Amino acid sequence: FGTDGWRAVISDTFTFANLRLVAQAIADYVWEEAKTDQPEVVVGFDTRFLSDRYAAEVARVLAGNGIIAWLTRADAPTPAVSYAVVHKKAIAGVMITASHNAPRYNGVKLKAAYGGSVSPEEARRVEAHLEAMEEAARGPNIMDYQAALDQGLIRRFDPAWPYYEHLSRLVDLDVISAGELRVVADPMYGSGRGCIKEILARTRCHVHEIRGEMNPGFGGIHPEPIARYLRALASAIQAGHGQIGIATDGDGDRVGAMDGRGSFVDPHHIFALALRYLVEERGWRGAVVKTVSTTMMVDRLARQYDLPLYETPVGFNHIADIMLENEVLIGGEESGGMSIKGHIPEG
Repeated sequence: FGTDGWRAVISDTFTFANLRLVAQAIADYVWEEAKTDQPEVVVGFDTRFLSDRYAAEVARVLAGNGIIAWLTRADAPTPAVSYAVVHKKAIAGVMITASHNAPRYNGVKLKAAYGGSVSPEEARRVEAHLEAMEEAARGPNIMDYQAALDQGLIRRFDPAWPYYEHLSRLVDLDVISAGELRVVADPMYGSGRGCIKEILARTRCHVHEIRGEMNPGFGGIHPEPIARYLRALASAIQAGHGQIGIATDGDGDRVGAMDGRGSFVDPHHIFALALRYLVEERGWRGAVVKTVSTTMMVDRLARQYDLPLYETPVGFNHIADIMLENEVLIGGEESGGMSIKGHIPEG
């Protein structure tokens, strides 16, 4: 169990039995953190093989421990699930996903009450509960799914619209609408499917979505928005379906883009462009946070705008730590995770 949770090969070590043990350790951690007699946890899942079943199993274990589990009705992107933790004032969030990894993997991401990944110290506490369970030969508490529904311990919900409403306060949809853009959205068969189309539904943009159907094998690719896996997006743009392409990874928390010629725009350029826009067009100020492997363009822009710059080790959790303690304008990493002022500290 690491900083951002646990990933393993499905039916090798990522099994229902092992997942129940991890869920029990998370339940023990939640009760340590609880300030009420009925703590709440948000549970979501992506489009991978058995992700919905795994999420339901986590919810059953949480319910078996007297914890209310808000379980998404369908697959949902990690940022929406993370925001739901904050929106519902839950203690934690659990996302069943292996992010951008190959289809044979699945995993668990654990989110803190502020919506970002738990800290290394909190992850170690969950791991300590796992070790204590093993030493005591203690199994998980688990509740029948229907009984948990009937008693209100498992509650199904849709995290999308509160998240879209939150985004509409951060993003100027009127400016986007005025551009009347033709956009190709590529969720890469992941849980970001439908999101860009729904967010832009209130604008005059036309969105053409590709690879939005359910495909747990991700069409045989890694669902990672880098050039080698975005040939389908390039082809759609070159066929005249859009002026811009936006791709998200398997759980919708990484982004890549393509221009009107089908050329890849990497996260380094997206980060730099977003920073320029926030300062020059919005007039916003604040610190800039980047990982050590992110482009030096960001360093030069921070100097040009006289903004404080923080450089962290690789991993968005390090960026989140600084966002929680400082007035941060934008934070981002080389893999395409980004957050801005007013948003949760989640890439």
